[in-house]
Amino acid sequence: MDTFVVAVLVCGAAVLLDWLMGEPRRWHPLVGFGRWASLLEQRLNDQQTFPAQSLLLGVLATLVAVMPAVVLAIFLQFLLEGWLWLLTQVAGVWLAISLRGLAEHGRAVSTALACGDGARARLAVGRIVSRDAAVLSDEGVAAAASESMLENGADAVFSSVFWYLVAGLPGLVLHRLVNTLDAMWGYRTPRYLYFGRCAARLDDAMNWVPARLTALTYALLGNTRLAVKCWREQSRAWDSPNAGPVMAAGAGALGVTLGGPAPYSGGVKQRPLLGSGQGATAQTVEGAISLVQRGVMLWLLVLLALAASLNAFWSGGIG
Repeated sequence: MDTFVVAVLVCGAAVLLDWLMGEPRRWHPLVGFGRWASLLEQRLNDQQTFPAQSLLLGVLATLVAVMPAVVLAIFLQFLLEGWLWLLTQVAGVWLAISLRGLAEHGRAVSTALACGDGARARLAVGRIVSRDAAVLSDEGVAAAASESMLENGADAVFSSVFWYLVAGLPGLVLHRLVNTLDAMWGYRTPRYLYFGRCAARLDDAMNWVPARLTALTYALLGNTRLAVKCWREQSRAWDSPNAGPVMAAGAGALGVTLGGPAPYSGGVKQRPLLGSGQGATAQTVEGAISLVQRGVMLWLLVLLALAASLNAFWSGGIG
């Protein structure tokens, strides 16, 4: 019981630290991990191998990439104690969520769009999405940024909090590193189709529950009826089992239409429409940012209430 109360307080402290400081501009652990993962991929991803061999090499690369950090997190639970262990957990959650950084990236797009500077908006959105930003219309830029806010809010923020609460620092580290590998290797291209499959499927499994909690959060904080309708009717058509519910519910909550055809370097990808209503604008990006931020506040309030209730129950205050 006490462990849960401490975990909730750690999450609150990490969110406060993120609000005050944002993410580190230099020496971010995920940047170093990305370099390590790239090196592994270059060494192990031999595209001349058969599919089964490529799949096995992808499993090996995933294990080699994530296990040292996960094992270190497990050992830290036993090596550290008191305030030092508490601060280590706060730092871990802070480095994982990047809530302020997400908002800053989104606002770089919305501010440029609101000022009528489409070129700057396309440059800004190109930093957060993989589609061909140079050919996007202003509505396409706004939609891309809004989708990124909604999906990354689920992947980086809510899923990180969920796995920290469920499995502590080791669970948080495992989730965040697997999610990073999925972002790097989880593509259905000849290079990554088999090699990245382990990371992609593991990421799908770890995000299944948090994605649906995120979709519910978005629905509660916006147009609830429309969000639930879009979630129920549209999410299965999306190619990702977790992004579909999150973005369908988010689009419905905002009362806008997202999805649709998207240009990539390899051509235009035909995607189903999500949500209902007008097309995306700068205000849509701001609305998506607000959904994530208010969602975090809602989670913290619910968790604090739950922690207080459990504490009262176990201390004899109930019954």
